[in-house]
Amino acid sequence: MTAVTVNKKALSRGDYKSYLQKGISYNQYKQQMAEDLALNADLKIKEHINLNQRRMYRVEKTYHVSAELAEQIKKIKHKTWWLVITEHWCGDASQTLPALHAMAELSGGKIEMKLVYRDQNDELMNTYLTNETRSIPRLIQLDERFNVTGIWGPRPSQAQKLVKGLKSNAATAATYGNELHLWYAKDRQQSLEKEVALLIYRANLFCPDCLS
Repeated sequence: MTAVTVNKKALSRGDYKSYLQKGISYNQYKQQMAEDLALNADLKIKEHINLNQRRMYRVEKTYHVSAELAEQIKKIKHKTWWLVITEHWCGDASQTLPALHAMAELSGGKIEMKLVYRDQNDELMNTYLTNETRSIPRLIQLDERFNVTGIWGPRPSQAQKLVKGLKSNAATAATYGNELHLWYAKDRQQSLEKEVALLIYRANLFCPDCLS
């Protein structure tokens, strides 16, 4: 998974609980995204949001949790929280949030996903930088007592490697997004599934009562 730079000021379990309480569901996020598209005065941002809505719709219609991951999800032992830092304009979020939502829905309540906005939660975002950048989405996995059991993001490791290579080349730096989303279309969330499987494995290793 992508390297994480953790801020010196560690967050407490109470902090994580507060973020989860003010977080929104995936369906609420989509509703707010539609409102943002209608009301945002920045035409460039509106263009990104419109495109991301179409990407999310495509993933919702085409992605199905694999049998292997579904079996693993059904064996989750404890309540697990997914706290995800995101924004409507984020292209990577549009490719991954629908799949993460499908996985959480399959868990029968064992996984509950809550979304918070990056630009409204500086302390949380600055605690989970990626190589000193505020890259999103960022998924922080917590147990039922709000202990961190795993971190993921901002994109699958293979996609992160692709982006790093494209950005380092002057000829492709400005248009790296095109290649990235072609990669997502070909990958069909398979890389995401593999990395989420590792997250769930870690969730089952932790004993909430032992860490309380």
